[in-house]
Amino acid sequence: MARARHGECSLRMILRILGLLLMMFSLTMVPPILISLLFADGMWDAFAVAIGITVATGAVLYLPNRHARKELRTRDGFLIAALFWSVLGLFGSLPLMLTGATALSPTDAVFESFSGLTTTGATVITGIDFLPKAVLYYRQQLQWLGGMGIVVLAVAILPTLGVGGMALYRTEIPGPLKDSKLTPRITETAKALWYIYATLTLTCMLAYMAAGMDWFDALGHSFSTVAIGGFSTHDASIGYFDSAAIELICTGFLVISAFSFSLHFVAWRQRSLLHYFQDPEARFLMLFLAGLTVITAISLWLTDIYSTTEGLRHALFEVVSIATTAGFAVADFSTWPGALPFLLFVAAFVGGCSGSTGGGMKVIRIILILKQGMREVMRLIHPNAVITVKIGKVSVPDGIAQAVWGFFSAYVMLFFLMLVGVMATGVDQVTAWSTVGSALNNLGPALGEASAHYGNLPDLAKWILVIAMLLGRLEIFTVLVLFTPAFWRK
Repeated sequence: MARARHGECSLRMILRILGLLLMMFSLTMVPPILISLLFADGMWDAFAVAIGITVATGAVLYLPNRHARKELRTRDGFLIAALFWSVLGLFGSLPLMLTGATALSPTDAVFESFSGLTTTGATVITGIDFLPKAVLYYRQQLQWLGGMGIVVLAVAILPTLGVGGMALYRTEIPGPLKDSKLTPRITETAKALWYIYATLTLTCMLAYMAAGMDWFDALGHSFSTVAIGGFSTHDASIGYFDSAAIELICTGFLVISAFSFSLHFVAWRQRSLLHYFQDPEARFLMLFLAGLTVITAISLWLTDIYSTTEGLRHALFEVVSIATTAGFAVADFSTWPGALPFLLFVAAFVGGCSGSTGGGMKVIRIILILKQGMREVMRLIHPNAVITVKIGKVSVPDGIAQAVWGFFSAYVMLFFLMLVGVMATGVDQVTAWSTVGSALNNLGPALGEASAHYGNLPDLAKWILVIAMLLGRLEIFTVLVLFTPAFWRK
Protein backbone atom coordinates (compact mmCIF):
# COMPACT_ATOMS: atom_id res chain seq x y z
CA MET A 1 0.00 0.00 0.00
CA ALA A 2 2.82 2.37 0.95
CA ARG A 3 4.65 1.49 -2.28
CA ALA A 4 1.55 2.27 -4.35
CA ARG A 5 1.22 5.65 -2.62
CA HIS A 6 4.93 6.31 -3.20
CA GLY A 7 4.55 5.48 -6.92
CA GLU A 8 1.48 7.71 -7.20
CA CYS A 9 3.37 10.54 -5.45
CA SER A 10 6.25 10.15 -7.94
CA LEU A 11 3.86 10.30 -10.90
CA ARG A 12 2.11 13.40 -9.54
CA MET A 13 5.48 15.03 -8.88
CA ILE A 14 6.63 14.31 -12.44
CA LEU A 15 3.37 15.68 -13.91
CA ARG A 16 3.76 18.80 -11.76
CA ILE A 17 7.32 19.36 -13.02
CA LEU A 18 6.31 18.75 -16.65
CA GLY A 19 3.48 21.24 -16.28
CA LEU A 20 5.83 23.85 -14.80
CA LEU A 21 8.44 23.33 -17.48
CA LEU A 22 5.86 23.54 -20.28
CA MET A 23 4.56 26.86 -18.92
CA MET A 24 8.17 28.10 -18.70
CA PHE A 25 8.81 26.92 -22.27
CA SER A 26 5.81 28.94 -23.51
CA LEU A 27 7.70 32.10 -22.51
CA THR A 28 10.33 31.29 -25.16
CA MET A 29 7.68 31.93 -27.83
CA VAL A 30 7.33 35.56 -26.76
CA PRO A 31 10.56 36.81 -28.45
CA PRO A 32 9.42 35.49 -31.90
CA ILE A 33 6.20 37.51 -31.45
CA LEU A 34 8.29 40.65 -30.84
CA ILE A 35 10.45 39.85 -33.90
CA SER A 36 7.29 39.34 -35.96
CA LEU A 37 5.87 42.70 -34.87
CA LEU A 38 9.24 44.41 -35.50
CA PHE A 39 9.50 43.09 -39.06
CA ALA A 40 5.71 43.08 -39.65
CA ASP A 41 5.77 39.58 -41.14
CA GLY A 42 2.28 38.71 -39.88
CA MET A 43 3.36 35.59 -37.99
CA TRP A 44 2.77 36.79 -34.43
CA ASP A 45 -0.65 35.14 -34.19
CA ALA A 46 0.79 31.65 -34.91
CA PHE A 47 3.11 32.01 -31.93
CA ALA A 48 0.31 33.46 -29.78
CA VAL A 49 -1.89 30.42 -30.49
CA ALA A 50 1.08 28.10 -29.74
CA ILE A 51 1.63 29.90 -26.41
CA GLY A 52 -2.05 29.45 -25.53
CA ILE A 53 -1.99 25.70 -26.26
CA THR A 54 1.31 25.20 -24.39
CA VAL A 55 0.24 27.18 -21.30
CA ALA A 56 -3.16 25.45 -21.17
CA THR A 57 -1.55 21.99 -21.35
CA GLY A 58 1.02 22.96 -18.72
CA ALA A 59 -1.71 24.25 -16.42
CA VAL A 60 -3.74 21.02 -16.83
CA LEU A 61 -0.68 19.02 -15.75
CA TYR A 62 0.41 21.38 -12.97
CA LEU A 63 -2.71 22.57 -11.14
CA PRO A 64 -4.12 19.18 -9.97
CA ASN A 65 -0.63 18.20 -8.76
CA ARG A 66 0.65 21.55 -7.46
CA HIS A 67 0.88 20.34 -3.84
CA ALA A 68 2.92 17.23 -4.69
CA ARG A 69 6.26 17.52 -2.89
CA LYS A 70 8.98 14.89 -2.87
CA GLU A 71 12.75 14.76 -3.39
CA LEU A 72 13.53 13.43 -6.85
CA ARG A 73 15.35 10.11 -7.17
CA THR A 74 17.78 9.37 -9.99
CA ARG A 75 15.09 7.14 -11.52
CA ASP A 76 12.68 10.11 -11.65
CA GLY A 77 15.40 12.23 -13.26
CA PHE A 78 15.75 9.79 -16.16
CA LEU A 79 12.02 9.76 -16.77
CA ILE A 80 11.65 13.55 -16.55
CA ALA A 81 14.60 14.21 -18.88
CA ALA A 82 13.28 11.82 -21.55
CA LEU A 83 9.67 12.99 -21.17
CA PHE A 84 10.65 16.64 -21.12
CA TRP A 85 12.69 16.52 -24.32
CA SER A 86 9.97 14.49 -26.04
CA VAL A 87 7.17 16.81 -24.90
CA LEU A 88 9.20 19.95 -25.67
CA GLY A 89 9.99 18.72 -29.17
CA LEU A 90 6.30 18.15 -29.82
CA PHE A 91 5.10 21.50 -28.41
CA GLY A 92 8.02 23.31 -30.04
CA SER A 93 6.67 22.17 -33.40
CA LEU A 94 3.32 23.97 -32.92
CA PRO A 95 4.39 27.39 -34.32
CA LEU A 96 5.93 25.69 -37.37
CA MET A 97 2.57 24.07 -38.16
CA LEU A 98 0.59 27.30 -37.76
CA THR A 99 2.53 29.77 -39.91
CA GLY A 100 0.14 30.00 -42.85
CA ALA A 101 1.75 29.70 -46.29
CA THR A 102 5.08 28.56 -44.81
CA ALA A 103 3.48 26.00 -42.45
CA LEU A 104 5.06 22.54 -42.31
CA SER A 105 3.28 19.19 -42.15
CA PRO A 106 3.08 17.68 -38.63
CA THR A 107 5.92 15.24 -39.41
CA ASP A 108 8.19 17.95 -40.86
CA ALA A 109 7.37 20.39 -38.03
CA VAL A 110 8.22 17.79 -35.37
CA PHE A 111 11.42 16.87 -37.24
CA GLU A 112 12.50 20.52 -37.46
CA SER A 113 11.64 21.16 -33.81
CA PHE A 114 13.56 18.12 -32.52
CA SER A 115 16.45 18.96 -34.85
CA GLY A 116 16.61 22.43 -33.30
CA LEU A 117 16.25 21.45 -29.64
CA THR A 118 18.73 18.57 -29.90
CA THR A 119 21.14 20.93 -31.79
CA THR A 120 21.27 18.47 -34.70
CA GLY A 121 20.74 21.13 -37.36
CA ALA A 122 19.22 18.84 -40.01
CA THR A 123 16.45 20.63 -41.90
CA VAL A 124 13.51 19.69 -44.10
CA ILE A 125 13.06 23.29 -45.26
CA THR A 126 14.15 24.75 -48.59
CA GLY A 127 14.07 28.47 -49.38
CA ILE A 128 15.22 29.40 -45.87
CA ASP A 129 16.17 32.92 -47.09
CA PHE A 130 12.50 33.62 -47.83
CA LEU A 131 11.03 32.44 -44.53
CA PRO A 132 9.34 35.02 -42.25
CA LYS A 133 11.78 36.60 -39.81
CA ALA A 134 9.88 35.28 -36.78
CA VAL A 135 10.26 31.69 -38.04
CA LEU A 136 13.94 32.23 -38.84
CA TYR A 137 14.54 33.59 -35.34
CA TYR A 138 12.55 30.80 -33.69
CA ARG A 139 14.61 28.06 -35.37
CA GLN A 140 17.84 29.63 -34.14
CA GLN A 141 16.46 30.15 -30.63
CA LEU A 142 15.44 26.49 -30.39
CA GLN A 143 19.07 25.51 -30.90
CA TRP A 144 20.33 28.00 -28.33
CA LEU A 145 17.91 26.69 -25.70
CA GLY A 146 18.80 23.10 -26.52
CA GLY A 147 22.54 23.76 -26.52
CA MET A 148 23.19 23.82 -22.82
CA GLY A 149 19.92 22.07 -22.12
CA ILE A 150 16.71 23.59 -20.89
CA VAL A 151 16.78 21.00 -18.11
CA VAL A 152 19.98 22.59 -16.74
CA LEU A 153 18.28 26.00 -16.88
CA ALA A 154 15.35 24.51 -15.01
CA VAL A 155 17.71 23.11 -12.36
CA ALA A 156 18.68 26.69 -11.53
CA ILE A 157 15.04 27.65 -10.96
CA LEU A 158 13.13 24.56 -9.83
CA PRO A 159 14.84 24.13 -6.41
CA THR A 160 13.04 27.29 -5.29
CA LEU A 161 9.79 25.49 -6.12
CA GLY A 162 10.66 22.45 -4.01
CA VAL A 163 12.28 20.21 -6.59
CA GLY A 164 15.72 18.67 -6.02
CA GLY A 165 18.07 19.22 -8.93
CA MET A 166 20.93 16.72 -8.81
CA ALA A 167 18.91 13.85 -10.28
CA LEU A 168 18.00 16.02 -13.27
CA TYR A 169 21.52 17.37 -13.69
CA ARG A 170 23.08 13.90 -13.90
CA THR A 171 20.75 12.84 -16.71
CA GLU A 172 21.30 16.03 -18.71
CA ILE A 173 25.05 16.74 -18.63
CA PRO A 174 26.70 14.67 -21.39
CA GLY A 175 29.65 12.39 -20.78
CA PRO A 176 30.76 9.56 -18.50
CA LEU A 177 32.16 11.69 -15.64
CA LYS A 178 28.91 13.30 -14.51
CA ASP A 179 29.38 13.59 -10.76
CA SER A 180 31.90 16.42 -10.87
CA LYS A 181 30.19 19.65 -9.86
CA LEU A 182 31.75 23.06 -10.43
CA THR A 183 30.30 24.52 -7.24
CA PRO A 184 29.08 22.82 -4.02
CA ARG A 185 25.41 23.60 -4.78
CA ILE A 186 23.82 22.18 -7.94
CA THR A 187 21.74 25.36 -8.39
CA GLU A 188 24.90 27.47 -8.43
CA THR A 189 26.48 25.03 -10.90
CA ALA A 190 23.58 25.42 -13.33
CA LYS A 191 23.64 29.21 -12.98
CA ALA A 192 27.42 29.29 -13.57
CA LEU A 193 27.01 27.23 -16.75
CA TRP A 194 24.33 29.56 -18.07
CA TYR A 195 26.28 32.74 -17.24
CA ILE A 196 29.22 31.37 -19.23
CA TYR A 197 26.90 30.25 -22.05
CA ALA A 198 25.16 33.65 -22.28
CA THR A 199 28.50 35.54 -22.15
CA LEU A 200 29.93 33.43 -24.98
CA THR A 201 26.77 34.02 -27.05
CA LEU A 202 26.89 37.79 -26.59
CA THR A 203 30.63 37.90 -27.40
CA CYS A 204 30.07 35.78 -30.50
CA MET A 205 27.24 38.05 -31.68
CA LEU A 206 29.33 41.20 -31.27
CA ALA A 207 32.23 39.55 -33.15
CA TYR A 208 29.91 38.60 -36.03
CA MET A 209 28.58 42.18 -36.20
CA ALA A 210 32.12 43.56 -36.22
CA ALA A 211 32.88 41.23 -39.16
CA GLY A 212 29.97 42.55 -41.22
CA MET A 213 26.79 40.66 -40.28
CA ASP A 214 23.64 42.67 -39.56
CA TRP A 215 22.25 42.35 -36.01
CA PHE A 216 19.59 39.77 -36.95
CA ASP A 217 21.99 37.38 -38.70
CA ALA A 218 24.61 37.92 -35.97
CA LEU A 219 22.10 37.08 -33.23
CA GLY A 220 20.79 34.01 -35.05
CA HIS A 221 24.22 32.64 -35.91
CA SER A 222 25.62 33.32 -32.43
CA PHE A 223 22.75 31.20 -31.06
CA SER A 224 23.55 28.25 -33.32
CA THR A 225 27.36 28.65 -33.13
CA VAL A 226 27.68 28.54 -29.33
CA ALA A 227 25.06 25.76 -29.22
CA ILE A 228 27.05 23.88 -31.92
CA GLY A 229 23.74 23.55 -33.73
CA GLY A 230 24.24 24.43 -37.38
CA PHE A 231 20.92 26.10 -38.27
CA SER A 232 21.38 29.22 -40.39
CA THR A 233 19.17 32.06 -41.58
CA HIS A 234 20.34 31.34 -45.16
CA ASP A 235 20.23 28.30 -47.45
CA ALA A 236 23.96 28.74 -48.17
CA SER A 237 24.74 28.71 -44.42
CA ILE A 238 27.96 30.57 -43.47
CA GLY A 239 28.99 30.42 -47.14
CA TYR A 240 26.32 33.07 -47.83
CA PHE A 241 28.57 35.74 -46.36
CA ASP A 242 31.72 34.68 -48.29
CA SER A 243 33.88 36.22 -45.56
CA ALA A 244 37.12 34.75 -44.22
CA ALA A 245 36.72 36.86 -41.05
CA ILE A 246 33.23 35.47 -40.32
CA GLU A 247 34.48 31.91 -40.97
CA LEU A 248 37.40 32.40 -38.54
CA ILE A 249 35.08 33.77 -35.85
CA CYS A 250 32.72 30.84 -36.36
CA THR A 251 35.61 28.35 -36.23
CA GLY A 252 37.01 29.90 -33.04
CA PHE A 253 33.70 29.85 -31.17
CA LEU A 254 32.93 26.30 -32.33
CA VAL A 255 36.23 25.10 -30.82
CA ILE A 256 35.56 27.05 -27.59
CA SER A 257 32.05 25.58 -27.35
CA ALA A 258 33.38 22.07 -28.03
CA PHE A 259 35.54 22.30 -24.88
CA SER A 260 34.01 21.25 -21.57
CA PHE A 261 32.23 24.17 -19.92
CA SER A 262 33.90 23.18 -16.66
CA LEU A 263 37.19 24.31 -18.27
CA HIS A 264 35.60 27.68 -19.07
CA PHE A 265 34.43 27.92 -15.46
CA VAL A 266 37.96 27.27 -14.15
CA ALA A 267 39.37 29.81 -16.64
CA TRP A 268 36.91 32.41 -15.37
CA ARG A 269 37.66 31.63 -11.71
CA GLN A 270 41.44 31.45 -12.01
CA ARG A 271 41.88 34.04 -14.80
CA SER A 272 44.17 31.57 -16.58
CA LEU A 273 44.16 29.66 -19.89
CA LEU A 274 46.87 27.14 -18.94
CA HIS A 275 44.50 24.36 -17.93
CA TYR A 276 43.08 24.17 -21.50
CA PHE A 277 46.48 22.82 -22.57
CA GLN A 278 46.86 20.65 -19.46
CA ASP A 279 43.47 18.94 -19.85
CA PRO A 280 43.91 15.61 -21.73
CA GLU A 281 40.49 15.81 -23.39
CA ALA A 282 40.96 19.38 -24.68
CA ARG A 283 44.49 18.55 -25.85
CA PHE A 284 43.29 15.50 -27.76
CA LEU A 285 40.53 17.52 -29.45
CA MET A 286 42.96 20.26 -30.55
CA LEU A 287 45.45 17.73 -31.95
CA PHE A 288 42.65 15.77 -33.65
CA LEU A 289 41.26 18.89 -35.36
CA ALA A 290 44.74 20.09 -36.39
CA GLY A 291 45.70 16.70 -37.84
CA LEU A 292 42.43 16.33 -39.75
CA THR A 293 42.75 19.87 -41.13
CA VAL A 294 46.24 19.12 -42.48
CA ILE A 295 45.07 15.87 -44.13
CA THR A 296 42.05 17.61 -45.68
CA ALA A 297 44.03 20.62 -46.93
CA ILE A 298 46.73 18.43 -48.52
CA SER A 299 44.07 16.27 -50.22
CA LEU A 300 42.37 19.38 -51.66
CA TRP A 301 45.70 20.80 -52.88
CA LEU A 302 46.78 17.54 -54.52
CA THR A 303 43.52 17.31 -56.45
CA ASP A 304 43.64 21.00 -57.51
CA ILE A 305 40.12 21.65 -56.17
CA TYR A 306 41.11 25.00 -54.63
CA SER A 307 44.09 27.33 -54.56
CA THR A 308 46.50 26.97 -51.61
CA THR A 309 44.88 29.70 -49.50
CA GLU A 310 41.30 28.78 -50.37
CA GLY A 311 42.00 25.09 -49.77
CA LEU A 312 43.34 25.76 -46.27
CA ARG A 313 40.43 28.10 -45.50
CA HIS A 314 37.78 25.58 -46.57
CA ALA A 315 39.61 22.65 -44.96
CA LEU A 316 39.88 24.38 -41.57
CA PHE A 317 36.25 25.51 -41.52
CA GLU A 318 34.68 22.25 -42.71
CA VAL A 319 36.85 20.07 -40.43
CA VAL A 320 35.98 22.09 -37.31
CA SER A 321 32.32 22.45 -38.33
CA ILE A 322 31.79 18.74 -39.04
CA ALA A 323 34.06 17.27 -36.33
CA THR A 324 32.45 19.39 -33.57
CA THR A 325 29.00 18.34 -34.95
CA ALA A 326 27.93 21.90 -35.86
CA GLY A 327 27.35 21.24 -39.54
CA PHE A 328 27.73 24.79 -40.89
CA ALA A 329 28.89 24.89 -44.51
CA VAL A 330 30.98 27.08 -46.80
CA ALA A 331 31.30 24.33 -49.43
CA ASP A 332 29.52 21.10 -50.33
CA PHE A 333 32.02 18.68 -48.78
CA SER A 334 29.99 15.70 -50.07
CA THR A 335 31.39 16.44 -53.57
CA TRP A 336 35.02 16.54 -52.42
CA PRO A 337 37.28 13.90 -53.96
CA GLY A 338 38.19 10.41 -52.73
CA ALA A 339 37.56 9.43 -49.12
CA LEU A 340 37.34 13.02 -47.80
CA PRO A 341 33.52 13.13 -47.39
CA PHE A 342 33.58 9.80 -45.52
CA LEU A 343 36.60 10.84 -43.41
CA LEU A 344 34.99 14.13 -42.33
CA PHE A 345 31.67 12.46 -41.63
CA VAL A 346 33.30 9.78 -39.45
CA ALA A 347 35.12 12.55 -37.51
CA ALA A 348 31.71 13.65 -36.21
CA PHE A 349 31.46 10.36 -34.29
CA VAL A 350 34.19 11.76 -31.98
CA GLY A 351 32.28 15.00 -31.38
CA GLY A 352 32.95 17.52 -28.61
CA CYS A 353 34.34 17.17 -25.10
CA SER A 354 32.26 15.83 -22.23
CA GLY A 355 30.25 18.70 -20.73
CA SER A 356 30.28 20.73 -23.98
CA THR A 357 27.41 21.61 -26.31
CA GLY A 358 28.80 19.28 -28.98
CA GLY A 359 27.34 15.92 -30.02
CA GLY A 360 29.03 12.67 -31.01
CA MET A 361 30.31 9.97 -28.66
CA LYS A 362 32.47 12.55 -26.82
CA VAL A 363 36.27 12.85 -26.87
CA ILE A 364 36.74 11.35 -23.37
CA ARG A 365 35.07 8.10 -24.44
CA ILE A 366 37.25 7.85 -27.56
CA ILE A 367 40.38 8.38 -25.41
CA LEU A 368 39.24 5.69 -22.96
CA ILE A 369 38.47 3.21 -25.77
CA LEU A 370 41.91 3.81 -27.34
CA LYS A 371 43.71 3.47 -23.99
CA GLN A 372 41.83 0.30 -23.12
CA GLY A 373 42.69 -1.12 -26.53
CA MET A 374 46.37 -0.43 -25.85
CA ARG A 375 46.06 -2.01 -22.39
CA GLU A 376 44.74 -5.24 -23.92
CA VAL A 377 47.67 -5.30 -26.38
CA MET A 378 50.11 -4.83 -23.46
CA ARG A 379 48.38 -7.63 -21.53
CA LEU A 380 49.08 -10.00 -24.42
CA ILE A 381 52.78 -9.16 -24.08
CA HIS A 382 52.80 -9.12 -20.23
CA PRO A 383 49.94 -11.44 -19.11
CA ASN A 384 50.66 -11.04 -15.38
CA ALA A 385 51.12 -7.27 -15.35
CA VAL A 386 48.62 -5.00 -13.55
CA ILE A 387 48.05 -2.17 -16.02
CA THR A 388 45.79 0.75 -15.10
CA VAL A 389 44.09 3.07 -17.57
CA LYS A 390 44.96 6.69 -16.85
CA ILE A 391 43.55 9.98 -18.13
CA GLY A 392 46.36 12.42 -17.47
CA LYS A 393 47.60 11.46 -14.00
CA VAL A 394 44.26 10.09 -12.82
CA SER A 395 43.53 6.36 -12.82
CA VAL A 396 40.14 5.53 -14.32
CA PRO A 397 38.04 3.09 -12.23
CA ASP A 398 37.14 -0.15 -14.02
CA GLY A 399 33.45 0.69 -13.56
CA ILE A 400 33.75 3.77 -15.78
CA ALA A 401 35.85 1.87 -18.32
CA GLN A 402 33.19 -0.85 -18.52
CA ALA A 403 30.42 1.77 -18.82
CA VAL A 404 32.22 3.29 -21.81
CA TRP A 405 32.32 -0.10 -23.56
CA GLY A 406 28.66 -0.58 -22.67
CA PHE A 407 27.83 2.80 -24.21
CA PHE A 408 29.83 1.97 -27.34
CA SER A 409 28.09 -1.41 -27.71
CA ALA A 410 24.64 0.15 -27.31
CA TYR A 411 25.59 2.91 -29.74
CA VAL A 412 26.66 0.45 -32.45
CA MET A 413 23.60 -1.75 -31.91
CA LEU A 414 21.15 1.16 -32.12
CA PHE A 415 22.96 2.58 -35.14
CA PHE A 416 22.56 -0.76 -36.93
CA LEU A 417 18.87 -1.15 -35.98
CA MET A 418 17.95 2.37 -37.09
CA LEU A 419 20.01 2.01 -40.27
CA VAL A 420 17.99 -1.10 -41.19
CA GLY A 421 14.79 0.74 -40.25
CA VAL A 422 15.53 3.74 -42.49
CA MET A 423 16.60 1.49 -45.37
CA ALA A 424 13.33 -0.47 -44.97
CA THR A 425 11.44 2.75 -45.85
CA GLY A 426 13.07 2.70 -49.31
CA VAL A 427 16.07 4.97 -48.66
CA ASP A 428 19.37 4.00 -50.34
CA GLN A 429 22.28 2.76 -48.25
CA VAL A 430 24.54 5.87 -48.39
CA THR A 431 21.67 8.21 -47.51
CA ALA A 432 20.45 5.87 -44.77
CA TRP A 433 23.75 5.38 -42.89
CA SER A 434 24.72 9.04 -43.20
CA THR A 435 21.34 10.37 -41.99
CA VAL A 436 21.24 7.92 -39.06
CA GLY A 437 24.87 8.76 -38.16
CA SER A 438 24.12 12.47 -38.49
CA ALA A 439 21.02 12.28 -36.29
CA LEU A 440 22.63 10.05 -33.64
CA ASN A 441 25.67 12.36 -33.45
CA ASN A 442 23.49 15.53 -33.55
CA LEU A 443 25.49 16.64 -36.60
CA GLY A 444 23.01 17.74 -39.30
CA PRO A 445 24.60 17.38 -42.76
CA ALA A 446 24.37 14.02 -44.52
CA LEU A 447 25.42 12.42 -47.79
CA GLY A 448 23.44 11.00 -50.72
CA GLU A 449 19.87 12.21 -51.25
CA ALA A 450 19.93 14.17 -47.98
CA SER A 451 23.09 16.17 -48.77
CA ALA A 452 21.01 19.32 -49.47
CA HIS A 453 18.08 18.74 -47.07
CA TYR A 454 16.01 15.97 -45.49
CA GLY A 455 12.69 17.05 -47.00
CA ASN A 456 12.47 14.24 -49.58
CA LEU A 457 12.85 11.39 -47.09
CA PRO A 458 9.77 9.25 -46.32
CA ASP A 459 7.81 10.30 -43.22
CA LEU A 460 8.58 7.04 -41.41
CA ALA A 461 12.32 7.58 -41.97
CA LYS A 462 11.99 11.08 -40.47
CA TRP A 463 10.33 9.67 -37.32
CA ILE A 464 13.14 7.12 -36.93
CA LEU A 465 15.65 9.99 -37.25
CA VAL A 466 13.76 12.01 -34.61
CA ILE A 467 14.23 9.07 -32.20
CA ALA A 468 17.93 8.97 -33.18
CA MET A 469 18.29 12.71 -32.41
CA LEU A 470 16.69 12.21 -28.99
CA LEU A 471 18.91 9.22 -28.22
CA GLY A 472 21.99 11.23 -29.25
CA ARG A 473 21.00 14.26 -27.17
CA LEU A 474 20.32 12.23 -24.03
CA GLU A 475 23.27 9.91 -24.63
CA ILE A 476 21.36 6.67 -25.24
CA PHE A 477 21.31 5.15 -21.72
CA THR A 478 19.01 7.87 -20.35
CA VAL A 479 16.38 6.69 -22.84
CA LEU A 480 17.24 2.97 -22.97
CA VAL A 481 16.93 2.59 -19.19
CA LEU A 482 13.21 3.40 -19.53
CA PHE A 483 12.71 0.23 -21.57
CA THR A 484 14.12 -2.13 -18.94
CA PRO A 485 11.66 -4.03 -16.69
CA ALA A 486 13.87 -3.29 -13.66
CA PHE A 487 13.26 0.47 -14.06
CA TRP A 488 9.51 0.05 -13.55
CA ARG A 489 9.68 -2.41 -10.63
CA LYS A 490 8.62 -1.03 -7.27
